[in-house]
Amino acid sequence: MDEREWLAERFEGHRPRLRAVAYRMLGSMSEADDALQEAWLRLSRTDAAAVENLGAWLTTVVGRVCLNVLRSRASRREEPYDVRVPDPIVSPEHGVDPEHEALLADSVGLALLVVLDTLTPAERLAFVLHDMFAVPFDEIGPMIERSPAAARQLASRARRRVRGQAPAPDPDLARQRDVVNAFLAAARDGDFDALVAVLDPDVVLRADGGVVQAGRSVVLRGAREVAGQAVMWGRLSPFARPALVNGAAGVLVAPKGRPLSVMGFIVTNGRIAEIDVIADPDRLSRLDLTVLDT
Repeated sequence: MDEREWLAERFEGHRPRLRAVAYRMLGSMSEADDALQEAWLRLSRTDAAAVENLGAWLTTVVGRVCLNVLRSRASRREEPYDVRVPDPIVSPEHGVDPEHEALLADSVGLALLVVLDTLTPAERLAFVLHDMFAVPFDEIGPMIERSPAAARQLASRARRRVRGQAPAPDPDLARQRDVVNAFLAAARDGDFDALVAVLDPDVVLRADGGVVQAGRSVVLRGAREVAGQAVMWGRLSPFARPALVNGAAGVLVAPKGRPLSVMGFIVTNGRIAEIDVIADPDRLSRLDLTVLDT
Protein backbone atom coordinates (compact mmCIF):
# COMPACT_ATOMS: atom_id res chain seq x y z
CA MET A 1 0.00 0.00 0.00
CA ASP A 2 1.49 3.35 -1.03
CA GLU A 3 1.28 6.49 1.08
CA ARG A 4 -1.74 7.97 -0.72
CA GLU A 5 -3.72 4.75 -0.37
CA TRP A 6 -2.79 4.62 3.31
CA LEU A 7 -3.94 8.21 3.76
CA ALA A 8 -7.20 7.59 1.88
CA GLU A 9 -7.92 4.58 4.08
CA ARG A 10 -7.44 6.63 7.23
CA PHE A 11 -9.64 9.40 5.85
CA GLU A 12 -12.41 6.92 5.03
CA GLY A 13 -12.29 5.70 8.61
CA HIS A 14 -13.18 9.20 9.79
CA ARG A 15 -15.73 9.90 7.02
CA PRO A 16 -18.95 8.93 8.92
CA ARG A 17 -18.20 11.28 11.81
CA LEU A 18 -17.04 14.10 9.52
CA ARG A 19 -20.14 13.79 7.36
CA ALA A 20 -22.32 13.90 10.46
CA VAL A 21 -20.55 17.09 11.61
CA ALA A 22 -21.00 18.72 8.21
CA TYR A 23 -24.67 17.72 7.91
CA ARG A 24 -25.52 19.21 11.29
CA MET A 25 -23.58 22.35 10.44
CA LEU A 26 -25.06 22.90 6.98
CA GLY A 27 -28.36 20.98 6.76
CA SER A 28 -27.41 20.06 3.21
CA MET A 29 -26.04 16.72 2.04
CA SER A 30 -24.49 18.11 -1.13
CA GLU A 31 -22.71 20.89 0.77
CA ALA A 32 -21.64 18.41 3.46
CA ASP A 33 -20.05 16.20 0.81
CA ASP A 34 -18.34 19.27 -0.69
CA ALA A 35 -16.92 20.08 2.75
CA LEU A 36 -15.51 16.57 3.05
CA GLN A 37 -13.98 16.82 -0.40
CA GLU A 38 -12.28 20.05 0.61
CA ALA A 39 -11.01 18.39 3.78
CA TRP A 40 -9.55 15.53 1.74
CA LEU A 41 -7.83 17.96 -0.64
CA ARG A 42 -6.26 19.80 2.28
CA LEU A 43 -5.17 16.53 3.89
CA SER A 44 -3.59 15.34 0.65
CA ARG A 45 -1.47 18.52 0.61
CA THR A 46 -0.41 18.08 4.25
CA ASP A 47 2.33 16.05 5.86
CA ALA A 48 -0.04 13.66 7.62
CA ALA A 49 2.83 12.08 9.56
CA ALA A 50 3.20 15.37 11.42
CA VAL A 51 -0.48 15.39 12.49
CA GLU A 52 -0.71 13.97 16.01
CA ASN A 53 -4.49 13.51 16.11
CA LEU A 54 -5.88 13.08 12.62
CA GLY A 55 -9.52 12.90 13.74
CA ALA A 56 -9.29 16.20 15.61
CA TRP A 57 -7.38 17.80 12.72
CA LEU A 58 -10.01 16.74 10.18
CA THR A 59 -12.87 17.85 12.45
CA THR A 60 -11.23 21.28 12.71
CA VAL A 61 -10.84 21.52 8.94
CA VAL A 62 -14.44 20.47 8.27
CA GLY A 63 -15.68 22.85 10.97
CA ARG A 64 -13.86 25.78 9.41
CA VAL A 65 -15.03 24.92 5.91
CA CYS A 66 -18.64 24.74 7.13
CA LEU A 67 -18.25 28.00 9.03
CA ASN A 68 -17.14 29.71 5.83
CA VAL A 69 -20.14 28.29 3.96
CA LEU A 70 -22.53 29.58 6.62
CA ARG A 71 -20.90 33.02 6.60
CA SER A 72 -21.08 33.11 2.81
CA ARG A 73 -24.79 32.28 2.93
CA ALA A 74 -25.40 35.14 5.32
CA SER A 75 -23.36 37.67 3.36
CA ARG A 76 -24.96 36.77 0.01
CA ARG A 77 -28.41 36.42 1.56
CA GLU A 78 -29.09 33.57 -0.82
CA GLU A 79 -31.90 32.34 1.46
CA PRO A 80 -34.58 35.03 1.00
CA TYR A 81 -37.41 32.94 2.45
CA ASP A 82 -38.91 32.73 5.91
CA VAL A 83 -37.23 29.38 6.41
CA ARG A 84 -35.25 26.87 4.40
CA VAL A 85 -36.27 23.24 4.62
CA PRO A 86 -33.05 21.27 5.27
CA ASP A 87 -32.10 18.28 3.14
CA PRO A 88 -33.90 15.22 4.51
CA ILE A 89 -32.26 11.84 5.07
CA VAL A 90 -34.65 9.41 3.38
CA SER A 91 -34.58 5.73 4.35
CA PRO A 92 -36.78 2.70 3.66
CA GLU A 93 -39.80 2.13 5.89
CA HIS A 94 -38.26 -1.07 7.28
CA GLY A 95 -35.29 0.73 8.83
CA VAL A 96 -32.59 3.38 8.56
CA ASP A 97 -29.90 2.65 6.00
CA PRO A 98 -26.60 1.81 7.80
CA GLU A 99 -24.87 4.64 5.94
CA HIS A 100 -27.33 7.06 7.52
CA GLU A 101 -27.02 5.88 11.12
CA ALA A 102 -24.19 8.27 12.02
CA LEU A 103 -26.00 11.15 10.33
CA LEU A 104 -29.12 10.59 12.42
CA ALA A 105 -27.52 9.83 15.78
CA ASP A 106 -28.90 11.90 18.66
CA SER A 107 -32.27 12.19 16.89
CA VAL A 108 -31.23 14.80 14.37
CA GLY A 109 -34.62 15.55 12.88
CA LEU A 110 -35.54 18.23 10.39
CA ALA A 111 -37.10 20.29 13.18
CA LEU A 112 -33.74 20.53 14.97
CA LEU A 113 -31.94 21.49 11.76
CA VAL A 114 -34.48 24.27 11.17
CA VAL A 115 -33.79 25.62 14.66
CA LEU A 116 -30.03 25.42 14.07
CA ASP A 117 -30.55 27.61 11.00
CA THR A 118 -31.66 30.42 13.32
CA LEU A 119 -28.26 30.54 15.02
CA THR A 120 -25.35 32.67 13.92
CA PRO A 121 -22.55 30.75 12.17
CA ALA A 122 -20.30 30.97 15.25
CA GLU A 123 -23.10 29.89 17.60
CA ARG A 124 -23.94 26.94 15.40
CA LEU A 125 -20.35 25.77 15.20
CA ALA A 126 -19.81 26.06 18.95
CA PHE A 127 -23.07 24.27 19.77
CA VAL A 128 -22.74 21.50 17.18
CA LEU A 129 -19.10 20.69 17.85
CA HIS A 130 -19.32 20.84 21.63
CA ASP A 131 -22.79 19.57 22.45
CA MET A 132 -23.10 16.98 19.68
CA PHE A 133 -19.49 15.88 19.18
CA ALA A 134 -17.80 16.70 22.51
CA VAL A 135 -15.11 18.89 20.93
CA PRO A 136 -13.38 20.91 23.70
CA PHE A 137 -13.80 24.67 23.72
CA ASP A 138 -9.99 24.96 23.63
CA GLU A 139 -10.21 23.61 20.07
CA ILE A 140 -13.40 25.45 19.08
CA GLY A 141 -12.19 28.90 20.11
CA PRO A 142 -9.42 29.23 17.48
CA MET A 143 -11.83 28.16 14.70
CA ILE A 144 -13.97 31.24 15.34
CA GLU A 145 -11.09 33.48 16.47
CA ARG A 146 -12.45 33.66 19.99
CA SER A 147 -11.17 32.59 23.40
CA PRO A 148 -12.35 29.24 24.81
CA ALA A 149 -14.47 31.18 27.33
CA ALA A 150 -16.14 33.13 24.52
CA ALA A 151 -16.77 29.89 22.61
CA ARG A 152 -18.39 28.46 25.74
CA GLN A 153 -20.67 31.49 25.96
CA LEU A 154 -21.68 31.10 22.31
CA ALA A 155 -22.58 27.44 22.86
CA SER A 156 -24.54 28.33 26.00
CA ARG A 157 -26.48 31.03 24.13
CA ALA A 158 -27.21 28.61 21.31
CA ARG A 159 -28.30 25.94 23.77
CA ARG A 160 -30.85 28.32 25.31
CA ARG A 161 -32.24 29.17 21.87
CA VAL A 162 -32.45 25.54 20.79
CA ARG A 163 -33.92 24.13 24.01
CA GLY A 164 -37.61 23.27 23.59
CA GLN A 165 -37.83 24.65 20.05
CA ALA A 166 -37.59 21.31 18.20
CA PRO A 167 -40.42 18.93 19.13
CA ALA A 168 -39.40 15.31 19.62
CA PRO A 169 -41.44 12.70 17.72
CA ASP A 170 -43.44 10.07 19.59
CA PRO A 171 -41.11 7.11 20.18
CA ASP A 172 -43.57 4.57 18.73
CA LEU A 173 -42.91 4.57 14.98
CA ALA A 174 -46.02 2.47 14.28
CA ARG A 175 -48.13 5.10 16.05
CA GLN A 176 -46.46 7.82 14.01
CA ARG A 177 -47.33 5.93 10.84
CA ASP A 178 -50.98 5.52 11.90
CA VAL A 179 -51.30 9.27 12.41
CA VAL A 180 -49.64 10.06 9.06
CA ASN A 181 -51.89 7.55 7.29
CA ALA A 182 -54.95 9.18 8.89
CA PHE A 183 -53.75 12.56 7.62
CA LEU A 184 -53.25 11.26 4.09
CA ALA A 185 -56.66 9.55 4.07
CA ALA A 186 -58.39 12.71 5.25
CA ALA A 187 -56.54 14.77 2.61
CA ARG A 188 -57.52 12.28 -0.10
CA ASP A 189 -61.18 12.42 0.96
CA GLY A 190 -61.19 16.19 1.35
CA ASP A 191 -62.34 15.76 4.96
CA PHE A 192 -61.43 19.10 6.50
CA ASP A 193 -62.66 18.24 10.01
CA ALA A 194 -60.70 14.97 10.06
CA LEU A 195 -57.58 16.83 8.99
CA VAL A 196 -57.96 19.39 11.76
CA ALA A 197 -58.50 16.57 14.26
CA VAL A 198 -55.18 14.89 13.38
CA LEU A 199 -53.18 18.15 13.40
CA ASP A 200 -51.81 19.90 16.45
CA PRO A 201 -53.54 23.29 16.84
CA ASP A 202 -50.14 25.00 16.43
CA VAL A 203 -48.87 22.78 13.61
CA VAL A 204 -46.21 24.25 11.32
CA LEU A 205 -45.84 23.30 7.65
CA ARG A 206 -42.67 24.29 5.82
CA ALA A 207 -42.56 23.69 2.07
CA ASP A 208 -39.79 24.31 -0.42
CA GLY A 209 -41.50 24.75 -3.79
CA GLY A 210 -44.20 22.89 -5.67
CA VAL A 211 -46.71 21.45 -3.23
CA VAL A 212 -47.98 24.65 -1.65
CA GLN A 213 -46.86 27.44 -3.97
CA ALA A 214 -44.76 26.57 -6.99
CA GLY A 215 -41.24 27.90 -6.95
CA ARG A 216 -41.46 29.39 -3.45
CA SER A 217 -40.66 28.34 0.07
CA VAL A 218 -43.51 29.09 2.43
CA VAL A 219 -44.44 28.54 6.06
CA LEU A 220 -48.01 27.83 7.16
CA ARG A 221 -49.08 27.83 10.80
CA GLY A 222 -52.18 26.52 12.53
CA ALA A 223 -54.36 23.46 12.00
CA ARG A 224 -57.03 25.14 9.89
CA GLU A 225 -54.53 26.79 7.57
CA VAL A 226 -52.57 23.57 7.03
CA ALA A 227 -55.76 21.53 6.64
CA GLY A 228 -57.00 23.90 3.96
CA GLN A 229 -53.82 23.43 1.94
CA ALA A 230 -53.89 19.66 2.46
CA VAL A 231 -57.36 19.48 0.93
CA MET A 232 -56.07 21.30 -2.16
CA TRP A 233 -53.35 18.72 -2.87
CA GLY A 234 -55.14 15.71 -1.41
CA ARG A 235 -55.48 14.19 -4.89
CA LEU A 236 -51.78 13.28 -4.63
CA SER A 237 -52.27 11.24 -1.44
CA PRO A 238 -52.78 7.92 -3.27
CA PHE A 239 -49.26 8.29 -4.70
CA ALA A 240 -47.61 8.58 -1.26
CA ARG A 241 -45.12 5.79 -0.52
CA PRO A 242 -44.10 5.25 3.12
CA ALA A 243 -40.53 6.11 4.03
CA LEU A 244 -38.50 7.25 6.99
CA VAL A 245 -37.47 10.89 6.88
CA ASN A 246 -34.68 11.61 9.37
CA GLY A 247 -35.77 8.49 11.22
CA ALA A 248 -39.43 9.54 11.59
CA ALA A 249 -42.55 8.67 9.60
CA GLY A 250 -42.61 10.30 6.18
CA VAL A 251 -43.62 9.72 2.59
CA LEU A 252 -42.31 10.02 -0.93
CA VAL A 253 -45.01 11.27 -3.29
CA ALA A 254 -44.25 9.80 -6.72
CA PRO A 255 -47.05 9.72 -9.33
CA LYS A 256 -46.17 7.15 -12.01
CA GLY A 257 -42.84 6.61 -10.28
CA ARG A 258 -41.70 10.22 -10.74
CA PRO A 259 -40.68 11.85 -7.42
CA LEU A 260 -42.82 14.90 -6.81
CA SER A 261 -42.13 15.58 -3.15
CA VAL A 262 -40.69 14.22 0.06
CA MET A 263 -42.71 14.90 3.21
CA GLY A 264 -41.43 14.51 6.75
CA PHE A 265 -43.78 14.53 9.74
CA ILE A 266 -43.22 15.11 13.45
CA VAL A 267 -45.97 13.35 15.40
CA THR A 268 -46.15 14.42 19.03
CA ASN A 269 -48.80 13.29 21.51
CA GLY A 270 -50.75 11.58 18.75
CA ARG A 271 -51.00 14.64 16.50
CA ILE A 272 -48.88 16.09 13.72
CA ALA A 273 -46.86 18.99 15.08
CA GLU A 274 -44.67 19.73 12.05
CA ILE A 275 -44.61 18.90 8.33
CA ASP A 276 -41.57 19.54 6.15
CA VAL A 277 -41.89 19.26 2.38
CA ILE A 278 -39.23 19.25 -0.33
CA ALA A 279 -40.89 19.67 -3.73
CA ASP A 280 -38.30 21.68 -5.62
CA PRO A 281 -37.26 19.49 -8.60
CA ASP A 282 -33.60 20.52 -8.42
CA ARG A 283 -33.34 19.65 -4.74
CA LEU A 284 -35.24 16.38 -5.21
CA SER A 285 -32.83 15.37 -7.95
CA ARG A 286 -29.93 15.69 -5.49
CA LEU A 287 -31.52 13.45 -2.85
CA ASP A 288 -30.67 9.76 -2.71
CA LEU A 289 -34.10 8.20 -3.21
CA THR A 290 -32.77 4.96 -4.67
CA VAL A 291 -32.75 3.46 -1.17
CA LEU A 292 -36.54 3.27 -1.40
CA ASP A 293 -36.27 0.86 -4.31
CA THR A 294 -34.74 -1.84 -2.11
